[in-house]
Amino acid sequence: MSERSPAPGGLALVQALVNTLDLESGADSLDTPEGRARLALTEDDLPAARELRESLRAALLAHAGHPPHRAVTPLGELLAAAPLVVAVDPADGSAALAPAGSRPSLLCRVAAAVAEALAAGTWMRLKACEAADCHWAYYDRSPAGRGRWCSMQVCGARAKMRRYRAKGA
Repeated sequence: MSERSPAPGGLALVQALVNTLDLESGADSLDTPEGRARLALTEDDLPAARELRESLRAALLAHAGHPPHRAVTPLGELLAAAPLVVAVDPADGSAALAPAGSRPSLLCRVAAAVAEALAAGTWMRLKACEAADCHWAYYDRSPAGRGRWCSMQVCGARAKMRRYRAKGA
């Protein structure tokens, strides 16, 4: 839906996961082998991935000042179950939280991405479009951090046209 560039760093993973479901059409790319492969998921991973996706969407709506789209498991509860380790680069001594294990789960990868974004100060800039039939994830690069729609040309234009028509003009 969005013409915006992808979110920076690990937030691109979060954005990609949230945007696997097109609310307007109902199409879910997790239903396809290609969609699952993009996120390294198996069919067995789908229930947890969908639960995580909707909890992330609720958090991103909150970043934009909107209530949750529906009742979901709080994101903090899900992320609390993600085993992370502190990885230290021997070359420069830099440290970061990283997913534990040789094949980290989507939950672990998302938890590491959120931790990275918190440290970088970018987590609150990842938002969900306020349009009720969209809620697409986008990274708000506006100077004031007050973006409202994933696309000004689509969702923003629709919202402005609805307001204009509601005025009776």
